[in-house]
Amino acid sequence: MYTQIPVERARFNMVEQQIRPWEVLDQEVLDLLFAVRREEFVPAQYRSLAFADMEIPLSGNVTAHATTGEKMLAPKLEARMLQGLAVKPDDRILEVGTGSGYMTTLLAKRGAHVTSVEIVPEFSAQAAARLETHGIANVTLEIGDAARGWNRHAPYDVIVLTGSVPVLADEFRRSLNPGGRLLAVVGEAPVMGARLMTCAARGVLLLTMDQDRIITIARYDQAVPAHIDRGRLEAADIAAMVAGENNPGLLVFHAVVGRS
Repeated sequence: MYTQIPVERARFNMVEQQIRPWEVLDQEVLDLLFAVRREEFVPAQYRSLAFADMEIPLSGNVTAHATTGEKMLAPKLEARMLQGLAVKPDDRILEVGTGSGYMTTLLAKRGAHVTSVEIVPEFSAQAAARLETHGIANVTLEIGDAARGWNRHAPYDVIVLTGSVPVLADEFRRSLNPGGRLLAVVGEAPVMGARLMTCAARGVLLLTMDQDRIITIARYDQAVPAHIDRGRLEAADIAAMVAGENNPGLLVFHAVVGRS
């Protein structure tokens, strides 16, 4: 078991040697990673790996793990996701995959309320105990399969899927408020990538970012204007489209989360 000084040194090294070099430079995010004790969310048998640059299995139960495959994400990916989502104090958040409750806690510290859905009851119960220990009261934990969406408390300002999905369900897109952000890892091994999306107007325009390029525009009320080439969108085109929907100044460029 760690003594206090080595734990804090390991936490410092995690932030300065793994996370900051991965272009996580938002000081509020970095401060939060120092404040929330990651080791207290890691299953006991893996606690010595709490600050390692790796994914950590969520359960010592081999059967449960084999069935769900759930793991804690590597610290640098958690941090990059948190930075990319740019959570604001009044944001209502949907988290798909409660897991250990660590990301849930980080989101709750940044936003107004988190609805977190977990398919494995055991994980949800363990997360509930950890959240209570850490004094987190602005989270609602629910049990179910939210891989195709969870509109019970929609619309949301932020949606984050902590596990990968082969295809992103349209229900998530429809559940975002204007200005809302959605982050998900989409695809199947070995071809998977993180996507950060921003809803510019409810059910009207969604810009999908991947590797700093706009790759998808989804409009639900009408087609993208004919003069705009989806493959060669410029900032001015985006600004014009957004302003046309009475959303002046809502420009939707974000740094995408890197591949793990």
